[in-house]
Amino acid sequence: MTGRRTGRALLAGTLLLTVPAAGCGVRPSDVITGRPAVSGPSRGIGLYLLARDELVLVLRPTTKGMPAPEQALALLAAGPEQNERSQGLTSEVPAGLVPVVAVTPGAGQSAGLTVRTTGVAGPLSTNATDQIICTVVDAAVQAGQVDSSAPVTVVGPDGAQPPRRCPAR
Repeated sequence: MTGRRTGRALLAGTLLLTVPAAGCGVRPSDVITGRPAVSGPSRGIGLYLLARDELVLVLRPTTKGMPAPEQALALLAAGPEQNERSQGLTSEVPAGLVPVVAVTPGAGQSAGLTVRTTGVAGPLSTNATDQIICTVVDAAVQAGQVDSSAPVTVVGPDGAQPPRRCPAR
């Protein structure tokens, strides 16, 4: 009698292991290969745009060397390109903010940056301010001017916003 119970237990155990594995619905396939991984430094200007109110780093191609923070901010103020808009990317940085000039600190990479705008700084939304801060920090880090934790002060003709760090870093 114990032989039958052991046999039934083994059969039941085998069925319990075989049924889930056989019924998963995934068919075997050959190895799927992809393109090689990107290596080396990326070339481009990093801009922070918005995707559903979240900051997203977008790399715009460039043929020149390291972009200056001023270039990156000018591109940010111009807004998303058509292909970026078709992907749902937006910007809250007003186009009237151009030209934007980033002033780098005199000494020390941990010192902050000041971004001067031609438009008012006070009513900028949190998203717009974060876009400006993260974009200028990204460009200044690539240019070796500051480290990624540098605070940024946005200053307009109406006054200055308190210094803040990029929340995406």
